[in-house]
Amino acid sequence: MAKKVKAIVKLNLPAGEATPGPPAGPILGQHGVAIMDFINQYNTATKEQKGSIIPALLTVYEDRTFTFVTKLPPVSALIKKKLGLEKGSAETKREKVGSLTQADIKEIASKKMKDLNTSNLEVAIKIITGTAKSMGVEVES
Repeated sequence: MAKKVKAIVKLNLPAGEATPGPPAGPILGQHGVAIMDFINQYNTATKEQKGSIIPALLTVYEDRTFTFVTKLPPVSALIKKKLGLEKGSAETKREKVGSLTQADIKEIASKKMKDLNTSNLEVAIKIITGTAKSMGVEVES
């Protein structure tokens, strides 16, 4: 018999360096998950990707057990890493923080494809372009 799902939680945590403090601890605690069990498993699964933010999709069952799947870093993190940025622009219309070529956008889109809600590369490129523009990054045509 299949276990009953109590909740599905998405957490963005630092790879290999997650701690039981916020944001993970309070969210896991409210669902009755053994916090250190998750933290240890997450850190082991992501230790090769230290320095990145890796989302985890956590399924919590009614008997307080859990399973999780790690995803690729968020698009904004991939763009910041590509350009060597600390953060995006505070005023995206007036202040540009960098620029990406179409080749850069295509590379990020193909890397992130399995986590996006599309299977069409052209649509994925539009999603990545929109995120870049919202961060104050120019996209060369």
